[in-house]
Amino acid sequence: MTTPAHSAVSRNLLILHFTVFIWGFTGILGALISVGPVAMVWYRVMIASITLLIYFKATKFSIRVSRKEFLQFFFTGSIVALHWILFFQAIKVSTVSVTLVCLSSFTLFTAILEPIIKKTAVQLSDIFIGIVIILGIYLIFHFESSYTAGIIFGLSAAVASSLFSIINSNFAQKSDAKVISFYELSGAFFWITIYRLFDQSLLSESFNLSVPDWIYLMILGTVCTALAYIAGVSVMRTLSAFRVALISNLEPVYGIILAFLFFGHKETMSAGFYLGSALILGAVFLYPVYKKRRNKS
Repeated sequence: MTTPAHSAVSRNLLILHFTVFIWGFTGILGALISVGPVAMVWYRVMIASITLLIYFKATKFSIRVSRKEFLQFFFTGSIVALHWILFFQAIKVSTVSVTLVCLSSFTLFTAILEPIIKKTAVQLSDIFIGIVIILGIYLIFHFESSYTAGIIFGLSAAVASSLFSIINSNFAQKSDAKVISFYELSGAFFWITIYRLFDQSLLSESFNLSVPDWIYLMILGTVCTALAYIAGVSVMRTLSAFRVALISNLEPVYGIILAFLFFGHKETMSAGFYLGSALILGAVFLYPVYKKRRNKS
């Protein structure tokens, strides 16, 4: 007989898979939207911030924080903005598949940066996983040299993602994740707006949108950012961090499958690319499994 607790876990597993699937769809939208990465992210964070604010008002959820917390979240938003701009730039100059695989190197950069930032010892297992991922990146560089710029932007996006995730892991110990997200998204919107004021070409580009662009941007800002984030946070009440991390690693897999469905031949790569991708994704999947077993022992 199925217990209420078991039903809740099963339901949240489906929600998490759907959320990760939506994250994978983000890359598709990045390729479909015609405006540049800066304008795209500007709209994304603006729409997501407004959506979250409406959610907070509807649920009467308090977003009050101290001045220190506000400034910390707000400035971290600049790193979030940089991550998304680099991510979409990588898609524009290469392919969705290349970008998502490079973004998977997030695990490598976290293994390098976290001990430095938190002043902890580097684990031998982290070094081994890092070597495997570096080998995978080398194979992709070697066999897909025509996408060198996209690979560099994708890896840079992974560095930025790793950096703000490590910072957020400290923030999450004291503040609600939804509140952190709202102020960081608002901060991202503020910093991109400041940047755009110094580049008139970005201003003209941002307000010259087609109807499909508006539709894709609304989906990107609401479903793929604000709503997906709220869903992702809600499942953590019943699912372990290990299970969330493992399923979240499916994002590039879902994204690459979607890219094949949407763009077909453009997403076809060399055998070397798939070998490098297999090494990276394999390392990323096995890493949390090894971590869990090591913690148990």
